Amino acid sequence: MSFKDQVIDALGSFANKFNSLRYIMAIKASFITLMPVIIVGAFSVLISNMVLDPKNGLASFAMFSFLAPLKPIMSGINYATLNFLTIGAVFLIGIELGRINGSRSLFPGLLAVICLISITPTTIDIVVNGQTVPVKDVLARQFSDTKSLFLGMFIAILSVEIYSKLEKIDRLRIKMPDSVPPNVAASFSALLPGIITVTFIATLGFTFHAITGMHLYDAIYKVVQQPLESVVQSLPGLLVLMFVAQLFWVIGIHGNQMIKPIREPLLLGAIAVNMTAFEQGQEIPNIITMPFWDVYMSIGGSGLTIGLLLAVMIASKRREMKEIAKISFGPCVFNINEPVIFGMPIMLNPILAIPFIITPLVTGTIGYFATSMGFAGKAVVMVPWTTPPIINAWLSTAGSMGAVVTQLVCILTATLIYLPFVQVASRRADLAQREAEQAAPQANAAGK
Repeated sequence: MSFKDQVIDALGSFANKFNSLRYIMAIKASFITLMPVIIVGAFSVLISNMVLDPKNGLASFAMFSFLAPLKPIMSGINYATLNFLTIGAVFLIGIELGRINGSRSLFPGLLAVICLISITPTTIDIVVNGQTVPVKDVLARQFSDTKSLFLGMFIAILSVEIYSKLEKIDRLRIKMPDSVPPNVAASFSALLPGIITVTFIATLGFTFHAITGMHLYDAIYKVVQQPLESVVQSLPGLLVLMFVAQLFWVIGIHGNQMIKPIREPLLLGAIAVNMTAFEQGQEIPNIITMPFWDVYMSIGGSGLTIGLLLAVMIASKRREMKEIAKISFGPCVFNINEPVIFGMPIMLNPILAIPFIITPLVTGTIGYFATSMGFAGKAVVMVPWTTPPIINAWLSTAGSMGAVVTQLVCILTATLIYLPFVQVASRRADLAQREAEQAAPQANAAGK
């Protein structure tokens, strides 16, 4: 077996094992379910600021001033979605992991939320007239929004794993008579495992705070989540993440699915923070978000294959390549590019794999510097990944024309990068065709 085949087999084996991990499966499924919630919150931010805002929105014009009093509607939707993202994620991860472990009820999701709140501080200090006053029985925003996301994921996994193991211990089951309805019997059966699990998690949080003086939230956020956010918010960290995704695509494995458990919590969390800041009229903190990935690094789909299709139309005379480009262009407008990845093909094709890997790294760098210099606006709205180019750049940045221009520059750059590789691929295909045509008469003569 060649070295190339060994590398491909090793990566394929790793991908299969990684994707089959229970925790990875639960996290990926949960964030897929959460996506509509994030998008609903995003459009509430967009409407609130571009339509209902009395200073900068449509309501600033006298004839539309009647819209301004409606802004609290959108603010309520924003609060209910983005500020409770961790609670939703914990509930869904609990359900998904419970289902994988064999539970057929929704109780593991509810248990995970209860366990999270049991270790969360519910007393906060506020300053009133220069004096610090403790307020009890409240849940501060940072314990329900994306700042607690990694803590929530950890507690959801830990609590459901403990519960699932306890549930299988026959002595801990409260057995009811056969005449009792199955759903009631299941509730009593889960009672003791649930009590033990919640008690253990709450005791863990209490003990950790008593020993260290920190809550689990502080430890997880400072030790795990914040460093990861810093890495992904840096250009090198983002490019490494994209490189890994593209590498898996090239060997025939869905690259985005491979990095989803790392990418989604961090980049979706970053856009949620931006949306909240935008809604409150504060400075937008994050450059790198999920829309940044879609707008500058995945135009037309992974690898910016919209550039490949344009390069084929410009430089190739190969009929089969042009036909694939024509068929693929429609889906590519909506950022779906499996037809071109497997039809051209890019998979296991060294000539086209090189620009497929390089292009998003180049365009991501362009987008990053354009945004950091203030030419393109930062993303403040989460739009669906199937939103066509230009539209997604304009919507996600709340109308930044600099972002639109930057995206057009990225498309042009992608086309220029793909052009020489398309020409080489076309020449090699022509050469292979001529050799096959020359060999055909010789083969026929030998057969006679």
